[in-house]
Amino acid sequence: MCHPTDARPPAPPAGAVTGEAAEHGRLGLTAADGNRFTAYRAVPSAPLGRNVVILTDFRGLHPFYEALARRFAELGYHALAIDPYGRTAGPLPRDGSFDGLSHLPLLEPAHVDADVAAAAARLRSENPGPLFTVGFCLGGAHSWRQAATGPGLAGAVGFYGPPRFFGDNAGDLNAPLLLLLAGNDAATTPEEFDELTGRFDAAGKEYEKHVHEGAPHSFFDVASEEWRDECADAWRRVLAFLERHA
Repeated sequence: MCHPTDARPPAPPAGAVTGEAAEHGRLGLTAADGNRFTAYRAVPSAPLGRNVVILTDFRGLHPFYEALARRFAELGYHALAIDPYGRTAGPLPRDGSFDGLSHLPLLEPAHVDADVAAAAARLRSENPGPLFTVGFCLGGAHSWRQAATGPGLAGAVGFYGPPRFFGDNAGDLNAPLLLLLAGNDAATTPEEFDELTGRFDAAGKEYEKHVHEGAPHSFFDVASEEWRDECADAWRRVLAFLERHA
C-alpha cells in the first residue's frame, strides 16, 4: 500500500528550514521523445544552490508530492516533482480518483529516464547546482536507478523502492545512494532488499541503507503519528545525505 489519498509529507526539522516557497505551481514539460507531462515546481526564497527531482509512487503527481516540493523549497532546494504517466494518461494532475495501477504496466524505464532528463534540464537552466533525485515506492527504485542512467546526479534517495523496478543496473551506478526502508514493508521482503544491496556490494558501489524497524510501507506521512520519530529520523538522514554530497 502506498500513501493513502489524504497523505501529506511530514514537516522537516524546524532548524533546517531556511525560508519558504517563493514560487510554486504546476507547469508542462516536454521530454526528448516528445512526451508532454505535468510537473510541480517550487522555488526557494533562500536558495542553497541545489536541485531535487521528486519521483512519485504509482499514483503519479498526487498532492503529496506537490506538498513535498514545497517542503524542499522551504529547505532551500529548487524542486520539481514529475508525473510519470504523460504518455498514457495525458498531462494532468492526479487526484484520488486516478487509477495509477492501470497505467503502471505501460511505464517503461526509458520513459522515466527521458522525463527526469527534461526535469533536470529545466532545473539546471534556473540553478546550475548539484542535482539529486528523491523518490517513493515506484519512484524510490527509479530514483536509485537514475544514479546509473540519469543526468549526472550528485546522489539518489529512495524510500521503500521495490527492487524489481531498479533492474540490472548495479554495475553502472556512478553516484551514491540512500536507501530508507520500512522494516514491516508489505510490498517488499527484507530478502529482496538484501539481494539488491548484495549486488551493490559485489559491484563496489557506494550506498547507505537504513531500516526503520517495525514501520510499514509508506510510513513517511504526517498522519502517521505512531511513526513520528521515524519520519523525523528519515528527514534527518535525507538532509544529511544531501548536504554531504552537494
